[in-house]
Amino acid sequence: MANLSKRKKSFSESFKPDAMFSLEEAIASIEKFPKVKFDETVEVHLNLNINIKTSDQMVRGTVVLPHGTGKKIRIAVICKGEYAQKAEDAGADYVGGPELIEKIANGFMDFDCLVATPDMMRDLSKLGKVLGPRGLMPSPKAGTVSTDVERVIKEVKAGRVEFKSDKQCGIHVGIGKRSFSKEQLLENAKHLLEAVDHAKPASVKGNLIKTLSISTTMGPGLNINVAS
Repeated sequence: MANLSKRKKSFSESFKPDAMFSLEEAIASIEKFPKVKFDETVEVHLNLNINIKTSDQMVRGTVVLPHGTGKKIRIAVICKGEYAQKAEDAGADYVGGPELIEKIANGFMDFDCLVATPDMMRDLSKLGKVLGPRGLMPSPKAGTVSTDVERVIKEVKAGRVEFKSDKQCGIHVGIGKRSFSKEQLLENAKHLLEAVDHAKPASVKGNLIKTLSISTTMGPGLNINVAS
């Protein structure tokens, strides 16, 4: 508890809660955060100018971060036939058809991303209540339902992330680790923001992003001037 209080005191002395930064300044400021015993994730938090009650204003998409996320992604692929060998050759961690679906139904969740070929989605749909709340249900919009399993696996391994607006009109995405260089984090952040802006629904008027902040796992949120 004493260590937590010491960290909070350090943050409060260094960063004012209402201070505004440019994206570059905020990322540079992360180096001043007190160190912790693990490599923290650097996260971008967005609040969007959307109406969640309007179905056509959901913001969703994917983006390949040029420097990856710094996290080893475990990929499971639901497929059969020739696709199984292609998935294994591309580096999937788990590959299977009905037997893998049954394994997941019985509680197997040792993966971060689930990919499926279109022909397996009917069988997989019965796990919607299990996979949906965890954000693991494959979908065409997320790019995780495809016959090109090799490409999907390689992109996910390389740093492809999905973003999706939540019920509070927010998007929260990890863009790398604290051990990344400032240049790497900045480039990843810019790619994410460009992808989110590109996914702006046609019915949204004005700027899509209302507020923007960046933080580490254990650090405070630094407010970023959206205009910058």
